[in-house]
Amino acid sequence: MPPIPRDTRFDSTLAFLSAPCDFISLRCARYRSDLFEARLLLRRTICMKGPEAAELLCDIDRFERRGAMPLRIQKTLLGQGGVQGLDDAAHRHRKAMFMALMTTERIGQLGALSADAWRAFSQKWATSSQVTLYSEVQELLTRAVCEWAGIPLKAAEVPRRTQQLTALFDAAGAIGPRHWWSRLARRRAERWIGDTVRQIRAGRLTPPEESPAHVIAWHRELNGELLRPRVAAVELLNLLRPTVAVSVYVVHAAHALHRHPECRERLRAGEDGYVGRFVQEVRRFYPFFPAVAARVRRDFDWKGYRFPRGRRVMLDLYGTNYDARSWDAPEEFRPERFQTWDGSPFNFIPQGPGNHYMNHRCPGEWITLELMKVAVEFLACRLRYDVPEQDLRIDRSRLPAIPQSRFLISKVQADASLSSE
Repeated sequence: MPPIPRDTRFDSTLAFLSAPCDFISLRCARYRSDLFEARLLLRRTICMKGPEAAELLCDIDRFERRGAMPLRIQKTLLGQGGVQGLDDAAHRHRKAMFMALMTTERIGQLGALSADAWRAFSQKWATSSQVTLYSEVQELLTRAVCEWAGIPLKAAEVPRRTQQLTALFDAAGAIGPRHWWSRLARRRAERWIGDTVRQIRAGRLTPPEESPAHVIAWHRELNGELLRPRVAAVELLNLLRPTVAVSVYVVHAAHALHRHPECRERLRAGEDGYVGRFVQEVRRFYPFFPAVAARVRRDFDWKGYRFPRGRRVMLDLYGTNYDARSWDAPEEFRPERFQTWDGSPFNFIPQGPGNHYMNHRCPGEWITLELMKVAVEFLACRLRYDVPEQDLRIDRSRLPAIPQSRFLISKVQADASLSSE
């Protein structure tokens, strides 16, 4: 049985943090293998890429999620006690709660609220000399998702809550003060949402029964008990945080529209299905979260390699989306490729591989698609704006990777006549 190729460093944590989007793919190319082993945070970790690796990681008989993600990510991005760290019946039960919220009607309501926010913000931007799109969309989405979720949000607290929700994903992978700000934001956000849960249970707040705040506040575990307020807060934040994180994809969409003006023309022309293909290509082409982790549940062999019980395994999401075995000329931005995509849950995995119900694929993926379509409609068809001189290089050493300038726009004009409707 051949040994798994080993990275030459004693510990590769700094190498990973300096190039999180490319760390696994570059070493897979170096070792001419779809997998290799490295020490990350001093823990032996098998790193993998490709659709076969993605399918393997979805084998719930071989892998579990409990204890897989580094503590620094649990303390910032994910929270502790949430659905991402559950397995088996407990995971399926908690996941079903989230999936019940992902109805076409509910997602459409959130899309409509985001469109209302885009209209309001467009008017504000028209009075500004210059707008930083990344931060503006974060606030826009915070307003929309809190209203949708049934979370009361006074106008005066919007900036503070936006900063807290943004810190959970924008600073989670940082080193130093930004990471510690993310941890502080996590504690404050959980306290805020935990208090909201307590008020709902005490009858002092009465959000609509179909709202996430009501559903999660009254969700019962398999043992019949309500979620602890802190865990309920973690799960509500698991809706709020990733929704605000769609701001990353919105900035990527704006970047793609600027780099590929032919796409804007096709969107304005209302080409059937093109907005969906464009959105999917943005999700494939641009880096978002680089990898997901699991832990080997029991010893097994795969392709002649031994996977020992307890070993952490990391799957390269971005590298898999660029795998030349699945995608022709993956380094080129081509929305039309999604006309012939086979729909595999393993070769296109920006928000995780596998089945939304059984595996740990993000339950909010449809929300992401809806919010991106609304954003692209405004950016391409309802707004006129200039893109001033700026540094639009994607900072790939950063998590999440975004343009250095956060994408600046100026001379904004709302123009409904440009709508593709």
